[in-house]
Amino acid sequence: MSSSRLLCVFGTGSDVGKSWITAGLCRIFKQAGVDVAPYKAQNMSNNAGVTPAGLEMGRAQIVQAHACDLVPHVDMNPLLLKPNTDTGAQVVVLGRVLGEMSARQYFTGEMEARRALVHAALDRLMAAHQLVVAEGAGSCAEVNLRHRDLVNMSVAHHGDGQVLLVADIHKGGVFGQVVGTLACMPPRDRARVAGVIINRFRGDPSLFDDGRRWLEDRTGLPVLGLVPWTRSIRIELEDGLSPETRVDPPPPEDRSRLHVAVLRLPHISNFTDFDALDRHGVVVHYLARPRRLDRYDAVILPGSKNTRGDLRWLRREGWEPLLRGYDGMILGICGGFQMLGERIADPLGVEGDPGESRGLGLLPATTVLAGEKTTRAVQGRLEGVPAGGEVPVEGGLPVEGYEIHMGQTTVRCAPLVRLDPDGRPDGARHGRVLGTYLHGLFDAQGVVEALFGPLRPDLRFPRLPDHHAWRREQLDALADHLRGCLDLDRLSEIVGLPVR
Repeated sequence: MSSSRLLCVFGTGSDVGKSWITAGLCRIFKQAGVDVAPYKAQNMSNNAGVTPAGLEMGRAQIVQAHACDLVPHVDMNPLLLKPNTDTGAQVVVLGRVLGEMSARQYFTGEMEARRALVHAALDRLMAAHQLVVAEGAGSCAEVNLRHRDLVNMSVAHHGDGQVLLVADIHKGGVFGQVVGTLACMPPRDRARVAGVIINRFRGDPSLFDDGRRWLEDRTGLPVLGLVPWTRSIRIELEDGLSPETRVDPPPPEDRSRLHVAVLRLPHISNFTDFDALDRHGVVVHYLARPRRLDRYDAVILPGSKNTRGDLRWLRREGWEPLLRGYDGMILGICGGFQMLGERIADPLGVEGDPGESRGLGLLPATTVLAGEKTTRAVQGRLEGVPAGGEVPVEGGLPVEGYEIHMGQTTVRCAPLVRLDPDGRPDGARHGRVLGTYLHGLFDAQGVVEALFGPLRPDLRFPRLPDHHAWRREQLDALADHLRGCLDLDRLSEIVGLPVR
């Protein structure tokens, strides 16, 4: 039997901060000298990334791998479900696409084989590391899903793990969250819960002292900490926009900052592409309801997990004439890039029914969706940006990112990026309209200024640290934040490993 330890970070529900807490705990143990690795058996998210081996996994586990100073590996997220309809998803197994399945198909077939697969990945991680910190999914006490559970208590029992239960006090009803979750567990599951973490607290923590005592008396479990809400630490989210993000806010009035509109597609993917814009002082508005765009300096069509479906949505909602009439910069990323072209063909039914869709016609490009998925980390140089006309950025700028797409696009204009090592073109530059397949483009130093600076020569953009250094700073800050509010001695006792 492996001497490795398993610590499980499970939640009372979805979006209670499990990914955030897991990343912070990984960083704390790593800084204490523990050989630690992250794990999530099954992730449902359209926010994915690519490992150096060219395999796809959830971005949350990529961030957690960086917290452990490890190279991301698909054993850390062996199953990834990427929703492309309300009832179906693309299934990614150990980094490679298995196919499309409806929820009913997925959950009524081959579940034991999938359980064996995720357990084998956990076994490999536990054989290689002192500690594995496993993130759960949703609520760990969904009684109707217990017999199909792959990611919560099934993992804890298989790896003989201790469970920390995370609740979100910002949502309200935190006492019901904790007590109700424990009440829904059978004794075997309940016995594995070793402590509770209350997340996203605002205000004076001493005002919760009586609440802490009540929870401990009622459950018999220690409350390991009351984690304060913070806006100063930026860790990429697992799925969906930040709880504080407003969709369709009032149109911008302040001309002292650059404003970008990102269309909030129904199947938006890789929304973390835009995190770097905020760090540069750019105001990002997510828009779902059509409005005039003349108050925005640029408009972005983001990635999509259902490109043709989201293109139909754009037309149905009335966005097409607004985009055609807009005279500012339009940038499409991945699926958004495909939409800007003249035609998207899906002869194999990769994203739904086979067929062909007319694009927005803003780029001279055509896309054919293919059965084989492109997943690769890339580097290259930004070739140029439009500034009134087309003024190239002299010498280009080094960029890096990753590609995740099912289609191949043929472009009849200048590329936006030349990729290393052979100068392969990526994307398109056609007057004020740009497109690219590169996720993470804005993370490279100087790219935000190069792309958007010509739109607002009156503004100055900050020169930020290298993205990798910035990410380390944020992870260190998260670890410090958790150290300041968690009972580290009790945590060390639960895990049996040092945390100082």
